[in-house]
Amino acid sequence: MSRVKSGPTGNRRHKKILKITKGQFGTRSKLFRRANEAMLKSLWYATRDRRVRKRDLRRLWITRINAGARLNGISYSKLIFGMREANILINRKMLADLAVRDPQAFAAVIAKAKEA
Repeated sequence: MSRVKSGPTGNRRHKKILKITKGQFGTRSKLFRRANEAMLKSLWYATRDRRVRKRDLRRLWITRINAGARLNGISYSKLIFGMREANILINRKMLADLAVRDPQAFAAVIAKAKEA
């Protein structure tokens, strides 16, 4: 079996990795091996944090809903229970948006939930 040299192919591969890590500090953007490690780690973080972002946003929405609900004299858990009983199908993202941007509409939702 003859030896195959990977001159142009290896060069393209190295340039691709170095392009991805452009902007990182020190050898992480200059040396192929360190750049490759940095790239693998950053891609791993990106994958993980796409899931974490969903968690963080849901926590933010719940916090905003709870703050708005307490201004109207009801706790978050009682509000969600009342909405379920009243068959009000608004997701937390929209409910948090209502609490921040349109307090009157949010108060109307809370009034319906309190009735139920």
